[in-house]
Amino acid sequence: MGNRGKQLRDYRRVVIKIGSALLVDRARGLRHAWLEGLCADIAALHATGVEIIVVSSGAIALGRTILPSGSALARAKSLRLEESQAAAAIGQIALAKAWSETLSANNILAGQLLLTLEDTRARRNYLNARATIGQLLKLRAIPVINENDTVATSEIRYGDNDRLAARVATMAGADLLVLLSDVDGLYTAPPGVDPQAQFIDYVPEVTASVFEMAGDAGSELSRGGMKTKIEAGRIATGAGCAMIIASGKVDHPIAAIDDGARHTFFAARNAHVTARKTWIAGQLQPAGVFTIDEGAAAALLSGKSLLPAGVRHIDGSFERGDTIVIRNLEGREIARGLSAYGAEEATRIAGRKSSEIIDILGYAGRTAMIHRDDMVLTVGDLATNEDG
Repeated sequence: MGNRGKQLRDYRRVVIKIGSALLVDRARGLRHAWLEGLCADIAALHATGVEIIVVSSGAIALGRTILPSGSALARAKSLRLEESQAAAAIGQIALAKAWSETLSANNILAGQLLLTLEDTRARRNYLNARATIGQLLKLRAIPVINENDTVATSEIRYGDNDRLAARVATMAGADLLVLLSDVDGLYTAPPGVDPQAQFIDYVPEVTASVFEMAGDAGSELSRGGMKTKIEAGRIATGAGCAMIIASGKVDHPIAAIDDGARHTFFAARNAHVTARKTWIAGQLQPAGVFTIDEGAAAALLSGKSLLPAGVRHIDGSFERGDTIVIRNLEGREIARGLSAYGAEEATRIAGRKSSEIIDILGYAGRTAMIHRDDMVLTVGDLATNEDG
């Protein structure tokens, strides 16, 4: 089944994620010939009109190969946080240079973005990053994105770029995410552990049983393993973006997919019109809670906005645009959305009619506390969290 009969050129916007183990040889450094083959593939796909975004790991791994071979950072099996950040600072310059020069050789401009996972959770950062990516794509440039490892505040895990790629795909409204890996797809069990493991070419939905198939261990350079790829699949497919896991070990890995190379295809679960709302439901950390009455709950379930009159209680310290959990009087979560007001103003108008807002606040604010366009119901199976 694989890619269900579609060629990569049939997609509108594609995110391609490259792991450290593919891009960097621990002894020799950057795999220049492999990168040249990949960029030739990207150029061919780009020429058909497909918009392409690259999420590239490799800054830390490449930085360690640039350091003197006798240095502690080059020889160490594992690094402390500050050592990883130093290696990333060195490697990121070389990595950006390699991408820029290799894409330029194919007459394509590259633009670099360094993101953290928090940048894709925080609403303001998310909008800024999305706007930058959109402008680069309008210029027919290719955004090359990496996690901003130099400012990470928790232990750096190279495999997190799988989830970062899924978040980027959601942010950019991509319809396909390609994870190039050191394995050719998903198996019923880790094939290195179970020789009887069966290959799976098509995943209609990311379920608990799919997660059970994933192993935790990855390669030396890419410790995320299959588990983070399945997590990426849950994020991407839930936002209307299909996903492919394919081997990147061949010289032209993107062309190989279209030529029939084995890969696992994860079907998109939702239509693109729901992508933003899925992001609201599952990818943002809630900053507050609105408890609403029965009438307001019924209105939300029928597709209406949340008006101040139906809000009984407000908890949390939040600002306008932050994510709010909406609960009924029994404490059950029924929706999540982006607040039109900060906590102080929301508290003042809660329980009041919309027509009273101007008298209470001194200005004509928004009629709804949370507009239906900024809200998604999280009843039942919709109440998911990508990190859960």
